[in-house]
Amino acid sequence: MGIGLDAMTALSPTSDSRAGEVLRLRREISRMQRRRSEHTLLPLDPAFAALLPEEGLQTGTSYTVSPSPALVLALLSASSDRGHWCAVIGMPTLGVEAAAAYGIDLSRLILVPDPGDRWLAVASALAEVVPLIVVQPTTRARDADVSRLSARLRDRGSTLLVAEEPGAGRWAQSEGTIRLHDPDWHGLGEGWGLLSDCTVTVTARTRHSPLASSVRVRLPGGHGAVETVGAELTALPPLAPSATDSAEAGSSDLLFWAEAG
Repeated sequence: MGIGLDAMTALSPTSDSRAGEVLRLRREISRMQRRRSEHTLLPLDPAFAALLPEEGLQTGTSYTVSPSPALVLALLSASSDRGHWCAVIGMPTLGVEAAAAYGIDLSRLILVPDPGDRWLAVASALAEVVPLIVVQPTTRARDADVSRLSARLRDRGSTLLVAEEPGAGRWAQSEGTIRLHDPDWHGLGEGWGLLSDCTVTVTARTRHSPLASSVRVRLPGGHGAVETVGAELTALPPLAPSATDSAEAGSSDLLFWAEAG
């Protein structure tokens, strides 16, 4: 079965044991013996299909994404649903219940909440066997280290999502960016209620498609997963009745205007 939820605590190294934990992680990974992926793309949720030209994440590359647990889980969900292993490094606030709500297979999810300054070594080790990896850096990586990791991603056919703050600068050799912005929470009334869902805009831009593409989605939606915000019907004031209208029905119709959410 490899390393899944049972390894969560064991893979959270603290200061003196970090190097030993990384070595042990490598040994565990070697047991999985994943061959190089033959896939050129990893799937995305249908709600994100219009974001990228290929409608999926290119394998052997890296993307810079917003450090939002909701966005990260949404980007992992389709690959996990296809049976791919996924890993998240350095995001201690990401919850397993939320992951399950997004449809992620917890038995094929590796969590390393606190890798410390060994985050790059952990990502490099996991790239040997895990097709889709998310990492939130705790320190800035040297260009030479990024180049070595990128070479490993290409060699193994793995994809890396780097969760960086917008002001942190672009990850070197990134294929593109996927950003979350304009959140709008729902469920609260005038001082009462519970937060139910959040509508956000997700925007992507790649090296080969510099024009940004955006979609408006709910993260999470009503059932916990991603939901596209469809057309909504908004009632306009009734039209003034004409003489003919009065003669025929004595009432006026409501005109509804369809607009995108």
